Amino acid sequence: MCRFLVSTPEILKHYLMKRKWDRLTDEQRESAKADIIYFFESERDEQIGVIAADQLLDFFLEHVGKNLYNKGIEDAKQALEQRLEEVKYDFDELLDL
Repeated sequence: MCRFLVSTPEILKHYLMKRKWDRLTDEQRESAKADIIYFFESERDEQIGVIAADQLLDFFLEHVGKNLYNKGIEDAKQALEQRLEEVKYDFDELLDL
């Protein structure tokens, strides 16, 4: 008996389970896979299927997505801190009136 055989429900559970690094909606995920397939066809003259596009998307989401997400949060935090300083300054100006 092959130790790699997995029952169908286990396979479905694996693929239907949302991974913590996957923050895309189903529609965004489908669109990204279509974009990946199109990129390989138009830029590399290669044909890849949906499964390969799905695996490539998972790879980049897992390995790069976290860094991009954290960078976005850090940028938003800095923008809010800057705006808060401006508001504090505006209030101080009102006190001097």
